Amino acid sequence: MAFAFLGAFGAAIGSFVNVLAYRLPRHESIVRPRSRCPHCDHQIAAYDNIPVVSWLLLGGRCRECRAAISVRYPLVEALTALLFVTVGLRIGVEDTLLPALALTITLVAAAETALERRIIPNRLVGPAAGAAVVSWAIADPGRLPENLIAGAAAGGFLLLAALAYPAGMGMGDVKLAAVMGLFLGGSVAPALFVGFAAGAIVGMAILAVRGASARKQAVPFGPFLALGGMIGLLYGPGLIDWYERVSGLSG
Repeated sequence: MAFAFLGAFGAAIGSFVNVLAYRLPRHESIVRPRSRCPHCDHQIAAYDNIPVVSWLLLGGRCRECRAAISVRYPLVEALTALLFVTVGLRIGVEDTLLPALALTITLVAAAETALERRIIPNRLVGPAAGAAVVSWAIADPGRLPENLIAGAAAGGFLLLAALAYPAGMGMGDVKLAAVMGLFLGGSVAPALFVGFAAGAIVGMAILAVRGASARKQAVPFGPFLALGGMIGLLYGPGLIDWYERVSGLSG
């Protein structure tokens, strides 16, 4: 029952993440006005705003103007629900679930805004940084020193990478990495590794398919960071232990 509730709650949060991803880059209020159709500006009724279900019942179209509603919205809602359940199963109903879910919301919203607008807004990463400190202060205050150091280290590392290769990432990626460090602590190291590895694999695949023209194609790095952040959240400590064992054997 707890995880069923967590899934339903995650779907509702996914709907809110869609609001964040749409309004924050446009510098709009996330509170008012209520959700509206972007085509006809008609206010969406509550019964047409049920996560995933309403999109399916309406056939992916606005009730008023029948304009198509992007499939991205129900996908984000379903993905957030799935991630909430996965994180809940991995961590359990513990105090540390609070920062874990807060990070999940941040990563999904960052990935969505990066894919749609090629930016990660300060209005997202700023409150997320505050949420990281507050949630860990509630869940486990002893983690704060490590997480503050990890946040500074991760942000500094991405800053150097951005300065060395400005075409590959922006300051939004730097700030997101710092936020990931604030949430993950030492687990931000495997998170960054996964993010860079995934980005490199996708980049090489695009280059192999499209050839030299792919060099001019901008691929946002934020979604890869978000993927790494989820891997770090779910498996970070285990990956660190595995690396330490392998390093000890090879040494």
